[in-house]
Amino acid sequence: MRQGGIVGPFSSARGNLTNGAISRPAIDWEQRYRRTVITSDTVATAFVVAAIGNFFGARDAANWHEKWGILAFGTELLVLGALAVSRSWSPAVLGQGAEEFRRLGRSLFTATVVLALGGIALTSRNIKLWIFVAIPAIALVTMTARYLLRLRLHRQRKEGRCLRPVLAAGSPDTVRDLIARTRKFPHIGWRVDAVCTTDGRGLDGDHLDGVPVVGLLTDVAKHVRHDGYRVVAITPDPHWSPDRLQRLAWNLEGSDAEMVVAPVLMEVAGPRLHVDAVLGIPLLRVSLPTFTGGRRAIKGVVDRLGATILLMLFAPLMVFVALLVMVDTRGGAFYRQRRVGKNGREFTILKFRTMVAGAHGVRAELADRNEGAGLLFKLRQDPRVTRVGAVLRRYSLDELPQLFNVLTGSMSLVGPRPPLPEETAEYGPDIRRRLLVKPGLTGLWQISGRSDLAWEEAVRLDLRYVEDWSLALDTVILWKTLRAVLHGQGAY
Repeated sequence: MRQGGIVGPFSSARGNLTNGAISRPAIDWEQRYRRTVITSDTVATAFVVAAIGNFFGARDAANWHEKWGILAFGTELLVLGALAVSRSWSPAVLGQGAEEFRRLGRSLFTATVVLALGGIALTSRNIKLWIFVAIPAIALVTMTARYLLRLRLHRQRKEGRCLRPVLAAGSPDTVRDLIARTRKFPHIGWRVDAVCTTDGRGLDGDHLDGVPVVGLLTDVAKHVRHDGYRVVAITPDPHWSPDRLQRLAWNLEGSDAEMVVAPVLMEVAGPRLHVDAVLGIPLLRVSLPTFTGGRRAIKGVVDRLGATILLMLFAPLMVFVALLVMVDTRGGAFYRQRRVGKNGREFTILKFRTMVAGAHGVRAELADRNEGAGLLFKLRQDPRVTRVGAVLRRYSLDELPQLFNVLTGSMSLVGPRPPLPEETAEYGPDIRRRLLVKPGLTGLWQISGRSDLAWEEAVRLDLRYVEDWSLALDTVILWKTLRAVLHGQGAY
């Protein structure tokens, strides 16, 4: 899904509904946001280049213009040119998941290669400074600035502003699912303002979950041109034959609307989806998930290296927490429990003890108070949790000893939630796919609500991770875990 800009000094408020027509302020705020990003990148690049040039050039002021001035100016021009050529400022990718940062990183890598080749050609002895210091510093500053802009974007979208008006067209059930998802995840930037269905009616008469049904599926192009929707979301319906979808795409040409089609597939996305032209026919190819190979080997190295570094960093904190646990209640500092790992192999997980001694033995007495989803057992106000344990759980500090599990190879830094043996005994064939990879210290479940998630949603997230795993996805999850832990949402 594509997203757009931000509100505030460079944006306008939400479009207004008037007699079924929608105003089109999105173009204004998209362009303002784009100008803001360009300004931010330019200022950040100029600041880094000037700071490095002045610091090192001051030592050789007599030859500043010859040695430093030209290289400084050339580096800035090269970086900004690479950003423009790679379309890193395209409104289509600004705020668009990881794609925005992929293009930014690709641009800076291109600038680095060109700068290195230029240095070799000119036999410049000062080029290493700009390659190994200036470019990485520019990457750090520009990516941080864009991330801060995105945080502000998401805050504004949660307030119902800066959203793209969407016309959804498909069966009532699939459109209802789309409406629910856009309301649950407003940071995506979509707001379904109108619906078209096969018979022009919704599940609630002329409305579908509060959204007006404005016409038939054959009327989509007419409504888009008249009312100015920015996105046309096509959801599965028997009406949508290849010929009709092609004609709709033709009819939308010349409008500002973006047509998005939901493939009639399971939730497979990311690196496994490819569009190929075979004998002139566009085909959506779904590659097999990878559970072995070079990328998995890299993941294993990153897991062990990361666990080692984190254990060294958190060693003082872990000692302090262990002392608090032992002082608070009787018993040891650690809690050991059998969990199920990759391919169904059991292992012993390590955690800081957060409950009174013998807590597992009285679980059956609390079964009628279970608030957990599906096969999970959870209580928001669990009487077995100690005072220190409640704090540890809120900020996930009780899970720090699991770094030893990562170090020994039974767990990964990122992966599905490690289940109990009694849970896996009730797994069906589809849910058992969670066991194809190592369980993780964190995962999509951790950054999406933890214990507040419905069982079906937790399973969906774990299966999505198994199917669509990539190193880039691991990086995003690790980054977002910090915010999820600090907020403490869904932790009890």
